[in-house]
Amino acid sequence: MGAIFDAIQEKLTDTFAPTRLEVVDDSARHAGHAGASPGGESHFNVTIESAAFAGEPKVARQRMVYRALAEELAGPLHALSVKALAPGEI
Repeated sequence: MGAIFDAIQEKLTDTFAPTRLEVVDDSARHAGHAGASPGGESHFNVTIESAAFAGEPKVARQRMVYRALAEELAGPLHALSVKALAPGEI
């Protein structure tokens, strides 16, 4: 993939030691919309499962992910959809 994809995977892996991590570049679906980059890597969907999320409400989990990716969200990453789960959750 590209540099943003790699940064997302690396930072989330380093921060949360996930048991499951799926990062999908969804930029093509947003071509022509505000914030879309002609080269892609502007819109991502992330599904992450980690023990770090156990006992945390949904909003807190999302904020934890956003904090880990603050640098990307401040720059080239326009939109991030997050599904953060504790082990055993669906």
